[in-house]
Amino acid sequence: MTFSLFDHDAPHGEASRLVAFAGNRLDRRSEYRTETELGDALKDPATRYFAIAKGRLAMRVDGDTPDGLLTAADIAGMQPHHENAVLIGWDQDNVARIAMPVDIDPDDLPAPFKAIDTRSVYRQALMDEEALGAYAQGTSLVSWALANRFCGACGGEMSPEAGGYRRKCRGCERPVFPRTDPVAIMLVVDEARDRCLLGRSPHFPPGMYSCLAGFIEPGETMEDAVRRETLEESGIRVGRVRYHASQPWPMPHSLMIGVYAEAQSLEITRDTAELEDCRWFDRAETEAMLASSLGEADAAAPPPGAIAHRLMRDWLDWGR
Repeated sequence: MTFSLFDHDAPHGEASRLVAFAGNRLDRRSEYRTETELGDALKDPATRYFAIAKGRLAMRVDGDTPDGLLTAADIAGMQPHHENAVLIGWDQDNVARIAMPVDIDPDDLPAPFKAIDTRSVYRQALMDEEALGAYAQGTSLVSWALANRFCGACGGEMSPEAGGYRRKCRGCERPVFPRTDPVAIMLVVDEARDRCLLGRSPHFPPGMYSCLAGFIEPGETMEDAVRRETLEESGIRVGRVRYHASQPWPMPHSLMIGVYAEAQSLEITRDTAELEDCRWFDRAETEAMLASSLGEADAAAPPPGAIAHRLMRDWLDWGR
């Protein structure tokens, strides 16, 4: 029998396809753009926009289904900031999508529009998976663009290029490119006792526990970041680390890298500044958490769509 490096016994396909913000199917063409394409898209009446007001999405809410893809006429009265617009790509019908920052205060949007924060957009399933993934790309790029209006080397003003996909200083011509901040998120497993390690942060909803997580630092492998963060937050030492799935996280522009981590010690000594609680959960407790609605049980899990939920669910379901 022939075995492949890519064989596994997962009960589903690629786990990263099952998390929120992962459904983006736009053709980005980021390496092959001309300097006229953003202008052409702005003139095209077919183009649709994600209007982003101080980090929140302006959505039309006058029907049964909120709409986050707006027309040029929709956003005309929202004080669109064309200088920081980003052409994020083209759909399967070759219709352009633009992420447009708008200067209007979110609370001053005219009816029938309402500004909704990114977390609520995904948790309430206000857009389909493809639109949600494209929005994740757009809001991340707008956040990056607004944070790079001036050169970090000489202080000069930055100009957008390639439809907003890179920026260049008007003075020293230093280029900058979009960034993604990698975050390790890990389900630490005590295999001998068949249980997992979860913690709760002070900002979590009441009763919610989740996987430990932390930013990967410069000059550090993902695996060593998992070991460091787990030790710092819980006092648990980690051995082997196995990649499982990733998730774009547009708050503002992170990539969550989900892994399983092998516990090599068992006594928890939590960082009280980071965690309100940290403890081991057996399979039955973890199953009950996933089955419960958020905040309606003594211990509830992150909602479906969150990569922490995926890690917990697949630990229960996978054979290996």
